[in-house]
Amino acid sequence: MTDELPAPIARYFSATTPTQIADCFTDEGVVTDERRSYRGRRDILRWREEVGQISFRQDVLALDRRGDQAVVTCRISGEFPGSPVELDHAFQLEGDKIARLVIA
Repeated sequence: MTDELPAPIARYFSATTPTQIADCFTDEGVVTDERRSYRGRRDILRWREEVGQISFRQDVLALDRRGDQAVVTCRISGEFPGSPVELDHAFQLEGDKIARLVIA
């Protein structure tokens, strides 16, 4: 499934460090996760450092294009209450970078 993803999204899912993930975004990129928004690469880096404290695995299940968005459904499993869960990752791209990501 990951070979069908647009390049910036494939880079996001294959990144292994918070820095690599933050580098997938535009300078003004925004991530919304658990109803909190993180703006700019510095905030996105901090978000991923916090998320990285929990051991988890993401498996891409589906890709759906909705207008100017690419929505990737993932199964997230790990050491957190309610595991596993399926979450949609709605990406808006700007060139070869991610401008916005909403996880819900």
